[in-house]
Amino acid sequence: MATSKLFTVAGISKREGEYKVRFANDVMRVKVLMKGGHEDVRLVELDQPSTKLEAVKVLRTMAEFSDVIAQATFADFIDSNTPKAKTEKAVRAPKAVKPESSPRATKAEKKSAKSTYDEVKDMEDAPY
Repeated sequence: MATSKLFTVAGISKREGEYKVRFANDVMRVKVLMKGGHEDVRLVELDQPSTKLEAVKVLRTMAEFSDVIAQATFADFIDSNTPKAKTEKAVRAPKAVKPESSPRATKAEKKSAKSTYDEVKDMEDAPY
């Protein structure tokens, strides 16, 4: 099982008019985001290292992120990153099994078929 990366800092920022959730392991990430043109950068240190999904669930309960924009950003992230339940495939009915037949007719089958043919032929020639 693959291990998920853990983060100690998380929050949101706005870049080019769009808010996104951000993750880091150092609060100094704020400076990098600001240099990159991000606005409204809000990062906080988490109590314990967390996966991205765990971190967002913690962030959405904090007073610093109680505004509508932050809550909507978190909701979008959770919707996009929550593992989907596996859907069960429809159970198909088993295919009908053809009865096994031999590729060659036995002598008895040939004789029976010939006698049936002879009987039908005789009936065709019979007067009405």
